[in-house]
Amino acid sequence: MSINLQPRWWHQPCKRLASTAVGAWFFSHTLHHVDHWMIRLTHGQQSLTNVLSGVPILTLTTIGAKSGQPRSVPLVGIPDGEKIVLFASNWGRTFYPAWYHNLRANPEAQVTWAGQTRTYVARAADAAERARYWQQAVNLYPGYAAYERRTQGRPIPVLVLTPKNH
Repeated sequence: MSINLQPRWWHQPCKRLASTAVGAWFFSHTLHHVDHWMIRLTHGQQSLTNVLSGVPILTLTTIGAKSGQPRSVPLVGIPDGEKIVLFASNWGRTFYPAWYHNLRANPEAQVTWAGQTRTYVARAADAAERARYWQQAVNLYPGYAAYERRTQGRPIPVLVLTPKNH
């Protein structure tokens, strides 16, 4: 799994907009709805978030911590060999995203990327991994730095997903 994105002229302006408080609010309330259908229609090959910003998008399916039901959400993921790294930024909100709570309750999850689904097991990144992965995330999408400032001190967890059979 690798990041192979062709930069487009609109990616940087869209990333800048998404990292503002107003842009983050708007996109956090709209993109996942459109992404869900676009990912489904393209068999996991494309999402609106990817088209607008050029960042890699996957679909994470967790088991709901309270409901016990499968919950799917499109997220930015950074590949590291066979591992995938996720960031529980929640658009810079002061609370953690539901998928983070779900992974803490049940660390086994399905990831669909580029039309392929695999089972992974999630764990928190150690301090050295977190520093390295966080820098990669900010390089890919500078909005993460803005989100970190807006969380009002809530740490943004970095999760490492490893294929289950490894």
